[in-house]
Amino acid sequence: MAISRRKFFLTSALAGAGLSLAPGFSFAHSKRSNFQKTVRLGFIGVGRQAMGLLNRFMQLPEVEVTAGADVYEVKRTRFEERVKAAYAARGTQPLSLKVYEDYRDLLASNEVDAVVIASPDHWHAKMAIDACRAKKDIYLEKPLTFTVYEGQQLVKAVRQNGTVLAVGSMQRSAVNFQTAAAHVQKGSLGQIKEVLVHVGENPFPKPFDLNPEAVPAGLDWQAWLGPLPELPYHPNLNPPISLDPVENEKLWAAWRWFKETGGGLMTDWGAHMIDVAQWGLNQDRNGPVEVIPPMGENPLTYRFENGTPMKITSFDEGRQGVKFIGEKGWIKVSRGNFESSLSEISLEKKDENFNYTQHYIDFIESIQRRKDPIVPVEIGHSTCTSCTIGNIAKELNRPLSWDPIAQNFGDDFEANTKLHYTYQNGISLS
Repeated sequence: MAISRRKFFLTSALAGAGLSLAPGFSFAHSKRSNFQKTVRLGFIGVGRQAMGLLNRFMQLPEVEVTAGADVYEVKRTRFEERVKAAYAARGTQPLSLKVYEDYRDLLASNEVDAVVIASPDHWHAKMAIDACRAKKDIYLEKPLTFTVYEGQQLVKAVRQNGTVLAVGSMQRSAVNFQTAAAHVQKGSLGQIKEVLVHVGENPFPKPFDLNPEAVPAGLDWQAWLGPLPELPYHPNLNPPISLDPVENEKLWAAWRWFKETGGGLMTDWGAHMIDVAQWGLNQDRNGPVEVIPPMGENPLTYRFENGTPMKITSFDEGRQGVKFIGEKGWIKVSRGNFESSLSEISLEKKDENFNYTQHYIDFIESIQRRKDPIVPVEIGHSTCTSCTIGNIAKELNRPLSWDPIAQNFGDDFEANTKLHYTYQNGISLS
């Protein structure tokens, strides 16, 4: 299979450098064991991010796209048209294709084996837990959840239902990030003195200082809000599109930049770059023990049990990325880039070293073979948790002690109240 050849290439690239494939490939089998050749995918949330994922997954011969769901009618129509056009370009048509306003109707369909969830963050946990209970496998966009408590409940749901859940932290499937993490774990840099992680700022304290606008026709705004408290509609929260003339989203939805609706760049980019930092430091399924908010010229800083600091700050050219600094030298990695101060550590700049195709292949192969994907739910949760508690430390503006095993702030009542919020509109995770 092309899948196996691709994975062989990735493994060989690292082995040639005297390294093993960086951790993440776990073969914990679920209750289902029979090989499944074709995977029928449904998409929940079909905005801008989902359109990119749709293009990726439709390139895989083992995938049949059969359904989509969204609270915005025009986006459901666009999804349906794009899927049909893609199949027509192949000289065929989908065996089954339905669109739904309510994602629960999609989950009830017998024509869907797995779902791609690309909804706003505040819906991730509820939709994914419902998918687990419906026995659908899941590709869930990062960050895993909106709150730490949601992540805890999602981990339980995945394991209790034997679900394959892959997190959209696709950098783990690129050779440049794999090579960086593997070298750090191997000790090529010696003892790590500090890790610099550039993600950016935010979240802002309130959604918008803009005048509310009328909800466009075909958008169920209350369904979009779901468990959130009442907020007025603004087009930046759910960017409008047009089919005639064709006009797609002009911006990434701004819900991610505000505390009431997202985690800002701390969770948006942190789910990628903090993820790589913790991966290299062997902190998967674990995390820091202290979070110190920005003070004067000192940036937001995490400390792990061994004392290693991870600083959230820009460095060098300011590109989002990670810089591991050890006693022997440094490795710097970002999208499309790999550099080291050590001449013996290098990576040839080939397309296959920097692309993410393997991440989508790995999800489908994980479903077929009933195994954990390269980024299972526990790793997505530990990464998301670190991002979120960083925001909590900044909000409270004081150092916080964190217990990564108990997943709380000990007896710090004020900080612990920030681990979740009260759902509205009768929605619950139970």
